[in-house]
Amino acid sequence: MAFSRSIKIAPSILSADFANFGAECRAIEAQGADWVHVDVMDGHFAPNLTFGPATCKAIRPHIKGVMDVHLMIAPVDAYIEAYAAAGADVITAHLESGPHIHRTLQAIRNTGKKAGLAINPGSGIEQVAHLIDLIDLVCVMTVNPGFGGQKFIHSQVDKVRSLRSVIGARPIHIEIDGGVTVETAPLVAAAGADVLVAGSAVFTGGSVDAPEAYGRNIAAIRKAAEMAVPGLV
Repeated sequence: MAFSRSIKIAPSILSADFANFGAECRAIEAQGADWVHVDVMDGHFAPNLTFGPATCKAIRPHIKGVMDVHLMIAPVDAYIEAYAAAGADVITAHLESGPHIHRTLQAIRNTGKKAGLAINPGSGIEQVAHLIDLIDLVCVMTVNPGFGGQKFIHSQVDKVRSLRSVIGARPIHIEIDGGVTVETAPLVAAAGADVLVAGSAVFTGGSVDAPEAYGRNIAAIRKAAEMAVPGLV
């Protein structure tokens, strides 16, 4: 994973056809997806149940690029090695998932994977400065964890802007997860985000039999984001 601040679109398979994950992963990559985002929820930390390590292992052969695994679970430390072994390239844990996030990030790094730190809408960024040497990505939640299709929380744009200032020139991605559309992508891109997770905004109107819609959706989000960042277009 070579670092780049170019805009990357990471479709969330939470919005894909659950009965056809392998084909869906192949389709979105063929249509221009940069990363494949896997939202893991436990019914406890987040009010939904989604994917375990076995699912990640099953879809890994179908993903040529980056598999971005977002652990919305608590506790989290006991499952890090399983998701690493399943083929995750990036493993992201929540600031709010336990009392020892520094240890959690160390554990992710010890597997050889990139370490991400996710921050819920109600949390501040004060702790990021104390963790910055352990993180490769900060994921700003622009909806509350749990379900796809929620509306974007606009107050989080200022958080992204503040993070961009804290990170400076360090090779740390800022990822946005929640409510990313053609309308909201420019807001977060202009504030400093470079990885945009999109679920329904990518998968709406398409299927593995008609994947061209995925390509149109991905291209539209990318163009909208890039137009907001001087020098990218």
